[in-house]
Amino acid sequence: MVRACFGNDQGGTMDAFLSAIEWAEQIRTKAVSPTELADFYLGRTDELDGRLNAFTFRADDDVRAAAKRATDLVATTPTDELPPFCGVPMPIKDLYDVAGWPTSHGSEAATNQPAAADEVVVGRLRQAGFVFTGKTNTPELGTISYTENERFGATRNPWDPERTPGGSSGGAGAAVASGMAPIAQASDGGGSIRIPSACNGLVGLKPSRNRVPNGVNSIEGFTSNGVVTRTVADTAALLDILGQPDPLSWYNAPPSARPFAELARETPGRLRIGVTSTPAVPLPVDPEVLAAHAATAELLASLGHDVFEVELALPDVDRFIESFTAVWNTGSAGLPLDADSLEPLNRALRDQAIELDSLDYVAAVYRTQLMGRTIVEPFGRDFDVLLTPTMTVLPPLVGSVWQGCEIDPVMALLNSYPMAVFTSVWNVTGLPAISLPLAQSAAGLPIGMQFVGGPWQEGLLLALATQLESASPWAARRPLVC
Repeated sequence: MVRACFGNDQGGTMDAFLSAIEWAEQIRTKAVSPTELADFYLGRTDELDGRLNAFTFRADDDVRAAAKRATDLVATTPTDELPPFCGVPMPIKDLYDVAGWPTSHGSEAATNQPAAADEVVVGRLRQAGFVFTGKTNTPELGTISYTENERFGATRNPWDPERTPGGSSGGAGAAVASGMAPIAQASDGGGSIRIPSACNGLVGLKPSRNRVPNGVNSIEGFTSNGVVTRTVADTAALLDILGQPDPLSWYNAPPSARPFAELARETPGRLRIGVTSTPAVPLPVDPEVLAAHAATAELLASLGHDVFEVELALPDVDRFIESFTAVWNTGSAGLPLDADSLEPLNRALRDQAIELDSLDYVAAVYRTQLMGRTIVEPFGRDFDVLLTPTMTVLPPLVGSVWQGCEIDPVMALLNSYPMAVFTSVWNVTGLPAISLPLAQSAAGLPIGMQFVGGPWQEGLLLALATQLESASPWAARRPLVC
């Protein structure tokens, strides 16, 4: 049996499910050292990851050396001068460079050469004091909503190892949900923070477009960087760290006038909340998901919000999908990959991208922007926040994404639609969206609810999320595998 708490060498206990903020405070007050904490979470990973396969890369000697440096810093530095998360463990998604470690992109096509420098977001996390504990699994190039690839295999869901933890940040989600990490870096190009959060019972915010700077504006700014966490407070605190403007970036979201951690603690006031459970692409919605959505709407009304049904139709669904796909297919562009070694899905998508001429590509980008304007218009005018399910389904079975791929490898992308149909539209529009673990199925599987805010309204979403976290707490839930 895997233990939820371990004894430290001072005779106390260490709870694997404490938040990053709580661990940071314990380190500042010297209740625990970064060295002890690193050993604790490395031990958790030793015990659990053989069953879950969340990690693709570990360098435990590097981890312990970084933890030792953090321990020395705590011993020699005034508390108010320490980095905010000095010594707190965090794994990095294996799509992002960590200096000295290889980046696999979940692919046999990637080089094994160590990265020369940190990715921009990784550098910010390092400056904040986090100790990186390894790299987490992702589907090849982060393309689909399941975390399965030929190089490392499938990552499994701690709530039911027969099911997927979602993707593409599925390794991150499984690591946090199982207590192998208190928090994990993640990214979201079509739902890849929110979907694993829904599958694993976590909090997952996709920030506004370019709120968190990237080295390059990948896939036309559809991708946002962030974290998966167990608490709204952790999510808000990390947005303050990651969401500072970057003078070297081509684009930046307007900076927040006040810290997000502060905004998250405010009462959201009486909001106009539009609700819909109808996906833009005609797909059935699981009855348990519909019931959870209805219960969430009732909860919002009980908290004093004005809650009403809305219809959120795309201007032209087929053209929207066509335009989104034209951009999505370029996900392998600019990466140091051996294209011939890509998995069949990503080879097919790359081939489609190569066949599309540059004028048609730019026309597709224009269409996404023009259609996005129409979709964003009702926010602030007709309602303040939109509530949808995060996914149309409960976490699917491991391997089910590949059904039909022996005939057409692109079927894997189509098989991801039930997980991504409610999420991907907000990557195109650039609006902030958060998934909260507000429900569970009869079998105990997490069900996420998605809240979408108007342009640059992360503060409002975080305030509402904090209110819901208090009204319907999820912190005590633990996956069966733990």
